[in-house]
Amino acid sequence: MAQNKIGAKKTTGWKATVSVAMANYIEAGSIIAAASSLTLWQAYLNIDNMGVGLLSALSANAFGAAIGALIGGPLTDKFGRKFIFTYDLLIYMLGVLLIAVSVNFPMLLIGTIITGIAVGAGVPVSWTYIAEESPTDKRAAHVGTAQLAWSLGPAITFLLAVLAAPLGLLGSRLIFFHLLIVAFITWYLRQGLDESKMWEEQKAKDHRDHAAGIQKRNAFKDLFTLKVNRQSLFLLIGIYLFWNLTAGAMGYFMPYIYENVGGLSTMQANLLQVFLWSFTVLTTYFGFMKLGDKVSRRALFGIGAGMGVVAWVILTFMPMTWPTLIAFVILWGSSAGIGAQAFYALWTSELFPTIYRASAQGTMYFIVRTGISVWSFVLPTIMMTLGFKVAGIVMIVFLVVHMIIGIAMAPNTQGKNLSEIEKERYGDLEGFEHLKNVN
Repeated sequence: MAQNKIGAKKTTGWKATVSVAMANYIEAGSIIAAASSLTLWQAYLNIDNMGVGLLSALSANAFGAAIGALIGGPLTDKFGRKFIFTYDLLIYMLGVLLIAVSVNFPMLLIGTIITGIAVGAGVPVSWTYIAEESPTDKRAAHVGTAQLAWSLGPAITFLLAVLAAPLGLLGSRLIFFHLLIVAFITWYLRQGLDESKMWEEQKAKDHRDHAAGIQKRNAFKDLFTLKVNRQSLFLLIGIYLFWNLTAGAMGYFMPYIYENVGGLSTMQANLLQVFLWSFTVLTTYFGFMKLGDKVSRRALFGIGAGMGVVAWVILTFMPMTWPTLIAFVILWGSSAGIGAQAFYALWTSELFPTIYRASAQGTMYFIVRTGISVWSFVLPTIMMTLGFKVAGIVMIVFLVVHMIIGIAMAPNTQGKNLSEIEKERYGDLEGFEHLKNVN
């Protein structure tokens, strides 16, 4: 079997899918590692509410990831999917190492920013690569692997947080070291990946067009001037931004809410999150991966979105007792497995052409994560001044908006390969004439 220059064996098939999908484990694990240790860092470094908001806003959960995506998307389309896989995790490992050994707030903040940028650069390209290399009749199953990894990240990280709780802040440092080890193993496996065939074909066409004097299309201009792209942006940003304004803030602040609003201990809060994410793992596998290529995607999305709304209604308007909390984690955990994140990863790879698929994802990811950064920055203050119920009502409104947009605008892409979808959506537009001859 062929080997690359550093000796890693070729990584193909499901092994390739898993190695790429691990970007989502690393992303979610980074967010949860920070969330589960937030109270400990706050006490150790005497961080005020402004500092907590700053850490959240610049993290892998928010603006740090937004900047990374905006940089990584265009680089992916210009230099290839494998280019990001070669260098991104090296930067990530530097960030988590800095967090793990932090002894003051600047170290923690800088490590958080570096980690966020690396995560942002890596996640959109992982969705792009998986979709481009997946069989047509199993695209949801393969893309769902990224969602599965994203679910396993919090489940495992919260479990580690429970096991490491007696060690205090040292335990949290060890959790970041665990992410460093996972990142290194993933980086090594990725060195054996082949470049995306669709990207190579597009690059060859770009060279032919350049030789013939044909100007390459501008991704950022196309995104906002072509009607077909504006429709996709409205759908994808609509479902992912509004869902993430709740889910993203929840991912970072939920242990904080359990402890400060519900009166739970750190261990109880983390165990509850293990329980929640275990349901997300189950519904990702048995719901999205098993059914996403077979049943109505509109219906599957609607069920997940509806469960999420009910979950937050319960949490917001009922006393935060154990029965209430268990009902919430079952409903929300299950909804997340067949919810906006999984469908966003699938649809965002289907609805844009290969020539700027990653750039489009990077731009949307930037918009979404920027929105989360603003919300994450003000959320602690809102909860302190107006109370959790007001914050919860706002969260419910976000979820209802995302549900309406997703159900109304779900695309009909099931059973079609990416070239067919691209031809159907762009074939008659100037600059996409080559698609008219695609079979």
